[in-house]
Amino acid sequence: MAIAYQSPVKLNFTTSSSSPISNGFPNPIPNPPSLYPIKTRFSFGFNLSSVSCKTQTHVTVLEPEPVFASVTSFAPATIANLGPGFDFLGCAVDGLGDLITVRVDPGVKPGEVSISDISGAGRKLSRDPLWNSAGISAISVMKMLKIQSVGLSISLEKGLPLGSGLGSSAASAAAAAVAVNELFGRKLSVSDLVLAGLESETKVSGYHADNIAPSIMGAPTKKMRAALPPEVTMSHHIWNCSQAGALVAAILQGDSRGLGKALSSDKIVEPRRGPLIPGMEGVKKAALKAGAFGCTISGAGPTLVAVTDEEEIGREIGDRMVEAFMKEGNLKALAMVKKLDRVGARLVSSNPR
Repeated sequence: MAIAYQSPVKLNFTTSSSSPISNGFPNPIPNPPSLYPIKTRFSFGFNLSSVSCKTQTHVTVLEPEPVFASVTSFAPATIANLGPGFDFLGCAVDGLGDLITVRVDPGVKPGEVSISDISGAGRKLSRDPLWNSAGISAISVMKMLKIQSVGLSISLEKGLPLGSGLGSSAASAAAAAVAVNELFGRKLSVSDLVLAGLESETKVSGYHADNIAPSIMGAPTKKMRAALPPEVTMSHHIWNCSQAGALVAAILQGDSRGLGKALSSDKIVEPRRGPLIPGMEGVKKAALKAGAFGCTISGAGPTLVAVTDEEEIGREIGDRMVEAFMKEGNLKALAMVKKLDRVGARLVSSNPR
């Protein structure tokens, strides 16, 4: 898949199997262990002598202890919507993402989270855990695990630019959820972690999992959402639904051309958001002319993504997209050829207690 995105960043992807992360982060775990549900113990007491047969029940949920002093996790960038799949389709991108380190911190009040450091592209982000996607997600996981005896501190290294259309907030939330879960012995399932990340995404862009789910499992959003039509015609609704189905079918069949065709077919969102991205129409035309199977907006933009099945062609597509961004939109852009990330958020390192 060739993805290109405009200032502050622009991407270019090539569809194939996953590969080592290319921006300095460690390789993904070859066969990551499956996550499993939290284990609990229950103690029941019944008063059988009561004439009214009322039952007294006492339930005790054991709080898991930290198994590490600290852990570091990585979560990849994501491309949401994929054209006709607005708010319900997305994929993860290899080699780009955020790193989170979570530590057991005696200086933090038990049951609470503190953000101690933010570096990289996110230095302007709030360090208040209630207003930071990583903090919100970490707190949610702690609540699920009933953690009350220890406090945690978080260090965030942002590898993704803010407002780029690459799921920046979701990457932070996903990495934090996985890190806290790993710290306490990997008690929660993948579904639980997605729900924890959704609490964060709800505050950022709404209750939809098209970024957080692919970031865990293998933007100027408000302005872009305001551009969307409050109602759609039945014909456009039917068309987009059919193309979303065609897109999923193409993925299952390994049909890159079919994927690109469906990805380029959105009749509801792209026509409204495209004019808000300077030069978008010209960039899409340039990508298709250079050999892309399809091209559309990544998330809420301004990133554009184009699909191809060969790396060299992907580089050519990316170059033409960069030129078009400058020619048609007077914008500097960066193009990159990337594969899909098939692992999702994962543990990178850990330190024993």
